[in-house]
Amino acid sequence: MTLDVRLFPCLHDNYGFLVRDRASGVVATVDTPDAAAILAELERSGWGRLDLILNTHWHPDHTQGNARLKAETGCEIIGPEEVRRAAPIDRVVAGGDTVMLGETALEVTDAPGHTLGHIVYRSPADAQAFVGDVLFVLGCGRLFEGTPAQMWNSLRTLAAWPDETVVWCAHEYTAANARFALSLDDRPELAARAADIFATRERGQPTVPTTIGAEKAFNPFLCAGDADAFAAVRAAKDGFTG
Repeated sequence: MTLDVRLFPCLHDNYGFLVRDRASGVVATVDTPDAAAILAELERSGWGRLDLILNTHWHPDHTQGNARLKAETGCEIIGPEEVRRAAPIDRVVAGGDTVMLGETALEVTDAPGHTLGHIVYRSPADAQAFVGDVLFVLGCGRLFEGTPAQMWNSLRTLAAWPDETVVWCAHEYTAANARFALSLDDRPELAARAADIFATRERGQPTVPTTIGAEKAFNPFLCAGDADAFAAVRAAKDGFTG
C-alpha cells in the first residue's frame, strides 16, 4: 500500500492535500479550504477523479468547499459530526473508526482541543497522518473550544505514534512558530532547525510535512511535560509578538 500526496497552497496560509491510493487510484481531499484550488490541482495531477472529502473539523477554512466539490464530482463527504455546523456531510466518523481510501486503511483518532470534535486520519501502513489544526511544525492549534488538558491529551496521543510518521499539517505557520520556540529554547540544534526553516520560507517553499520525531525533539508544546506546563506555553504563544 502506498499513498501519493500532493500539497498545494490555499487561501492565505492553508494547505490543501490531494491523497491517492496508488493501488486503486482512489483519490481524497483532506479538508476543503478552496474548492477552485482543489479542482485546479486535481486537473494538474491527472488523477482524473475525486472520491472522498475527509474533513478534520468544522471550521469554514476546512469545510467551505464541501458543497461545490460534492456537486461537481459526486464525492462522498466524511468527517466528524460537528461539520454539520458549517457544511454538508454524508458519513460521520469518530475515533476508532476506519476510512478505506481504496486499499489504504485510514485510522480515525479523536483529537479535541482546537475544536471539540476535531479528528485526525492516519495510515499506519504508510506512516502518514493528516492532522488538520491539532499539530503544526513547532506549534499546535489555538484552543477555540477545548481545554488545555484536552489539547495536551490529543498531542500526547499523536506523540505516541512512531517517530517516522510523516505529519501533514494544514497551515504554514512555521516561521512564526520557530521565532516563539527560539524565545524558550537556546539549544544550538533548534537554532539550526530554525535557520533552515527561515531559509526555506525565503525561497517560497513549504515547511510541511514534518515528522513526529522532529516535533518531539523541538516542538515546545510537545516538550511541555504536563497539561499545566502546556497551558502556560499555549498562553505565552497566544500573547507572543516576536
